[in-house]
Amino acid sequence: MVRTRKLKSTARFRAGFGKTVKERLRKVEEKSKKRQKCPYCKKLAVKKVSKGIWYCRACKKKFASRNYYLENK
Repeated sequence: MVRTRKLKSTARFRAGFGKTVKERLRKVEEKSKKRQKCPYCKKLAVKKVSKGIWYCRACKKKFASRNYYLENK
């Protein structure tokens, strides 16, 4: 079994990629999969649907923005 305590979701890449690359990817993935603040209704209800497409569960709006995380304005 692979130990995934430090690597978490990036344990799927095994040994060929290096620790720092996996750490950077883990930070990006955790940030993109978290719920984020909607630019329209200002609630914490936006989830990523696909690459660059976001959906707010509160106001039911689907919109395009950055690929990995929403802009903070």
